[in-house]
Amino acid sequence: MDYDEHGLGQLIEQSDDIQADAMRAGRASLDEVVERGRERRAHGEIDNEEVEEFSTRRAAALRHGLAGAGAAVGLGAAILALSQTSAFAAAPGDVQILQTAAAIENLAVATYGVALTLPFIGGAAANPVVKTFVTKTRQQHVEHAAAFNASIRALGGKPQTKPDPVLLQVVDKAKPTLTSAAKVVDLAITLENGAAETYVKDAAVLEDLNAKDLTASIMGVEAQHVAILLAVRALLAGGLGADITLPPPIAKLPAAAGSVGFPNAFYSTTAARPATEGAVR
Repeated sequence: MDYDEHGLGQLIEQSDDIQADAMRAGRASLDEVVERGRERRAHGEIDNEEVEEFSTRRAAALRHGLAGAGAAVGLGAAILALSQTSAFAAAPGDVQILQTAAAIENLAVATYGVALTLPFIGGAAANPVVKTFVTKTRQQHVEHAAAFNASIRALGGKPQTKPDPVLLQVVDKAKPTLTSAAKVVDLAITLENGAAETYVKDAAVLEDLNAKDLTASIMGVEAQHVAILLAVRALLAGGLGADITLPPPIAKLPAAAGSVGFPNAFYSTTAARPATEGAVR
């Protein structure tokens, strides 16, 4: 398959710029979150009542989200029960959020790693643009997880090295069905969209302004991933997989190609993960 190597290089450079900007802002916010956390602990501001209040607030937000999504009663009850266990109440709210974020990122790293072992994603016959995107995106998730875990350590919490337990079940169930690039893209959209919506919802719930900055900066990168994946999925569904090139053949693309990556003016949060879902037990 022919492709414009220069155009691909420009796209990678643009992605690196967005990632660098997000991580620069994220690191600054993480540093301030760490400093604020230390100050609060030094003054004895974090106690069991604060943790209980945080858990109650998150449970209420989760109930609202599940109701809006029309989630199955069994799954909704299971997630709520998980979020309200004493094991998840052991860590202060900011640490829980960071641990869950790290868990989401860990799962994304592992999933993209599996995708790259598939011949139609990471093999010699794979579309070079898609292969490069998957490789680059995996590395960005590695950086996100490392940043979250660095802050967790500084706050005195336990780093999260495991994947999100609920989303892991989704991925494990999907693995046997990953028989085409389209199915891999569908799974990636589920994970990336869940990450973006989680960070949108957390930014609204978090009380610490620096923590809001952190989640918002990473959310922007996840949103970019979703937009690219939506465009790729649309081309694959339309039988235009060969046209996933740089530069794209504008004259051959459908009219919706310019807007398919941005279906909503505002992000929904119905797919957001509970803040306690990935907390270290």
